[in-house]
Amino acid sequence: MDLSNPSRENISYIMNRINEKLRVVNTGVLNPDLFDTDQYEELLEIYQMIDKKDRFSISEQEAIVTELGRLRKG
Repeated sequence: MDLSNPSRENISYIMNRINEKLRVVNTGVLNPDLFDTDQYEELLEIYQMIDKKDRFSISEQEAIVTELGRLRKG
């Protein structure tokens, strides 16, 4: 998938992959509709970092979810 361009489709893909990798219980926090394309570069950076790792500590997961929460709309 070409993630070089900000789009709703790419945000959905990124958030779904992040959810799969982190196995977030409350998937509502990763709802793609809560993120705007203005935050795309930050979302892509988080996704690329997560995609390189196989396992995450609980503190890493919490930090990532906190950062994603900061990037959400409204």
